[in-house]
Amino acid sequence: MDYIKIIILAIIVNNIILSQFLGICSFLGVTGKVSTAIGMGAAVTFVITMGNAITYLIQAYILVPYHIEFLQNIMFIFVVAFLVQIVEIIVKKSVPSLYQALGIYLPLITTNCATLAVALLAVQNHYNLMQSVVYAIAIGVGYTLAMVLMAGIREQMEINGYPKGMKGFPMTLVIGSLLAMAFMGFSGLVK
Repeated sequence: MDYIKIIILAIIVNNIILSQFLGICSFLGVTGKVSTAIGMGAAVTFVITMGNAITYLIQAYILVPYHIEFLQNIMFIFVVAFLVQIVEIIVKKSVPSLYQALGIYLPLITTNCATLAVALLAVQNHYNLMQSVVYAIAIGVGYTLAMVLMAGIREQMEINGYPKGMKGFPMTLVIGSLLAMAFMGFSGLVK
C-alpha cells in the first residue's frame, strides 16, 4: 500500500477522533489550552507509535507462530499500559508543568480506546512493520491536529466570549460536532 495514501487516510479522512470517535475523553478534557493539547498529542503519538511497533512484533513473532492469536487483546493492552507508565515517568521528570497540566488525563492514555484501536486496526489491515509505524505516526499527527484545532477554537471563544448558557461542555460539544462535520468533507478524498 502506498505510504502517502496511508498518511492521508490516517490524518484527514479517517481521523481517529473526528471520524472514528475514539479518544474523545481527552479531546473534551484536555483541549482547554493549545500547549496542553500539543503535550497530550505528543504523548499519545509516542505511545501509539511505539505500541504499534511492539505489538506488530508480538503479533508476527509470538502470537501467530504459536497459534495463540486469542491473546492479542490482552498482550496489546499490556504493551500500551507499559508504554504509558514510561511516558508518565519521563514527562513527570522532564516537564513537570506539563505533567501537572495533563493531570489525570496522562494515565488515562492507558484506557484511551484510540491507543488499542490503532494497534488492532494495523493488524486488521495486514500492515507490515514499516506500514504499521507510518500508520501509527500519521494517526498520532491526526490526533494532535484534532486536539490543537479544538484547543485553538476554545481559546479564541474564551477571548471573544459566547452565551453564558453555552459555557463549558455545551460549547465544547458544539465545536467538536462542527469539526467532525468539516472532516466528513474529506471522506471521498482517497479510496
